[in-house]
Amino acid sequence: MHLRKHNIDRHQQEDFDVLVIGGGINGAASAAALAGKGVKVALIDRGDFASSTSMHSSNLVWGGIKYMESHDFPLVRKLCKSRNHLIKHFPSTVQEIRFLTTIASGFRYHPRYLWAGSWLYWFIGNGFTKIPHYLSSSDIKAREPIIDTAGSVGGFEYSDAYLHDNDARFVFNFVRSAMDRGCAAANYVESLGAKREGQRWIIQARDVMTGTSYEIRAKVVVNAAGPYVDQHNALSGERTEHQHVYSKGIHLIVPQLTEHRRVLAFFADDGRLFFVIPMGRRTCIGTTDTRVDSPDVQVTDDDIRFVLDNINKRLTLDTPLTRDDIISTRCGVRPLAVKASSGGDRDFLQLSRKHVIDTDAATHHLSIFGGKLTDCLNVGDEIVAAVKELGVEVPYGDYVWYGEPHRAVREEFFHQARLLGLDEMAPHHHEALSTRLWRRYGAQALDMLEEIREDPRQADVLIEGTEYLRCEIRQAQRREMITCLEDFLRRRSKISLVVKAEEIRNAPGLREACEILFGDEADAKLDEYLASAQAQSVEERLSADAQAADSQVNNPAHSETLKWR
Repeated sequence: MHLRKHNIDRHQQEDFDVLVIGGGINGAASAAALAGKGVKVALIDRGDFASSTSMHSSNLVWGGIKYMESHDFPLVRKLCKSRNHLIKHFPSTVQEIRFLTTIASGFRYHPRYLWAGSWLYWFIGNGFTKIPHYLSSSDIKAREPIIDTAGSVGGFEYSDAYLHDNDARFVFNFVRSAMDRGCAAANYVESLGAKREGQRWIIQARDVMTGTSYEIRAKVVVNAAGPYVDQHNALSGERTEHQHVYSKGIHLIVPQLTEHRRVLAFFADDGRLFFVIPMGRRTCIGTTDTRVDSPDVQVTDDDIRFVLDNINKRLTLDTPLTRDDIISTRCGVRPLAVKASSGGDRDFLQLSRKHVIDTDAATHHLSIFGGKLTDCLNVGDEIVAAVKELGVEVPYGDYVWYGEPHRAVREEFFHQARLLGLDEMAPHHHEALSTRLWRRYGAQALDMLEEIREDPRQADVLIEGTEYLRCEIRQAQRREMITCLEDFLRRRSKISLVVKAEEIRNAPGLREACEILFGDEADAKLDEYLASAQAQSVEERLSADAQAADSQVNNPAHSETLKWR
């Protein structure tokens, strides 16, 4: 909490070159790029970092193979290059993974046609990944026995990438990188709007936790509020060439369905891609693609039925999945960039996730529309270039602002971990403890080794059923701006994604975790979390009951012919 208070004090005492509003992937990458290149930058988010779209992704880092069908080859090329960069520069986090795609009889394309397309996709991506393979139905069954191949006419296997850990964690590491390079970042700080006065923007900010209002001064404003970009522009009187339309997507987290480390891809009943994605000892399945008018969404019974129906049709499980198997859900919107002047006859489901940066040179205001995790490095570089065009000095323009620490630092960490016998301290974990700590914390993991040397209890799992150590929670308290317990359970970690809420609430180590994170405020923060979790459970039950009757009419979970207007 001291770090957050210090940065809020800086907001009031200093003038900034750039203020970034929004701490999702677009804002986090922008702040990291600007700070790394020497620009004086502040970052605020009205919730926690990555608390909206960026924590509800599929964890996939892919070049957009689905855009091949609409012949958007320049976008595919750009996304593939960004994917390749991420694999190269974040090898512990962004890793190549095979996608096994099964084609059912009667589908609009023959599997050999799609296999040929996967070769073109591989070529567009500079042949950076393993080559595609055509698969007969028997090949598919041999590779993945749980797939129901009774109605299959074949398929293919190709490579893309995925985030080995949590998407929100990946985003926060950009925020942490920005802070390490001087960015004054603070979560739970809301922008109430901004006005231009002379050569400065005056932003009216409010500390959500205390209700205190104050001003932030900056030469340039970057509106990176994700699905709320349009709302904030309206507050500040900014008119833009683009705007957002919204697509709701949900995923269900269930017990591990297969031990094979690959993504299973199908075409759902509505023709859209549908995935079974590995998540350690859990599996993530989905997604839906529902046209919605607001960025504020929730999971409905219809959404859940759609996902469960599709997965049970395509897998030969010993027992079909039911609602009782659901450990947690992900539900968010994809903000899709469209021209504000566009007509209403374009197929909604053909819209891409490309990003667009609208620049108002007269007011020194930038708005980022669209975007996705795969494209984050492009967003960061383009924001730096746009800010420079507006006259802001970029002192270290050649600095590479992204990537894991130097190989020598990595080798030193793993050498010290071997000397300590770190991996032997957790022999039953899903992966080697040293690998996991390095991926999550990079060079800071060296400090954690020192803590474990001084006190071996720091290598103990604190919350039963998770793989998070006592020293990780101490690290979160010091460096990760944990303001509410949910910040740690859902975004700095993925505990609440992979452990049922009731098990978390009853975990013996939960209170100690609160004591580490919040000190004297531990009891209040724990009570706040428990009350919030109970209220959310009641709200979800009431919402499901209310929507069950009319969800097919008012909130369709799948359609190939929806139009936006």
